[in-house]
Amino acid sequence: MSQLIIDIQDKSHQGGGLNQQTIANFKLQIPSHQFVCLVGPSGCGKTTLLNMIAGLDQQYQGQILINQQPAAAAHIGYVFQNPRLLPWYNVRQNIEIVFPQTPPSELIDSLLESMQLLDAQHRHPQRLSLGMQRRVSIIRAFAISPKLLLMDEPFVSLDAPTARQIRQQLYKLWLSRPHTVLFVTHDLREAIALADRLIFLSASPMRICADIPVKLNHLQRNDAKAIEDYRQHLLDQHGELSKLL
Repeated sequence: MSQLIIDIQDKSHQGGGLNQQTIANFKLQIPSHQFVCLVGPSGCGKTTLLNMIAGLDQQYQGQILINQQPAAAAHIGYVFQNPRLLPWYNVRQNIEIVFPQTPPSELIDSLLESMQLLDAQHRHPQRLSLGMQRRVSIIRAFAISPKLLLMDEPFVSLDAPTARQIRQQLYKLWLSRPHTVLFVTHDLREAIALADRLIFLSASPMRICADIPVKLNHLQRNDAKAIEDYRQHLLDQHGELSKLL
């Protein structure tokens, strides 16, 4: 069981000659296999938090644990806003590169098929649309079966139909291969379509303003009207949340 425990007393950075606090007294626990979306305004510290969890930023006071061990030492997958594909490798090679030994061909085939990329596996990134590149980065992260999967606005800048299609593919993939997921977005509809739980964050210094479970079934998550009705219900019940979007 991969429980994530985040306890950050202080995360600050230098800006304009001053010490500016980004995160303060931030505590969050995420149980195994839960899909959690962090929702908050741009610049509040969401990406900074993901980088701290992944061990890319260790300049903070506090601790981040997975199964009572430092998170940075754990098996973590990370899907960045930029797909970060190597241009000289094709799709399949960009996935295989994360394996230090012989890549598991059947697993990769299955993931490619689930994301509708099996026929594109020998193309290079420059021959892929941005949406296809994003799908490759998702496959690469799932392929290593991480204890925790971090996703930093992976569908940003995609047109609405493409983003919706990939969200649905991601959700189906997660249902078939459950992982603990921490997903960053500023899009409340996107968060509702994916998450078990919504964590609303304030502007910097970042803090948790609301922690709300999502009570929609699988069919409703594919229904734009059901998602919009649920979004409006949340805003009606928690009017202060609109200021955080």
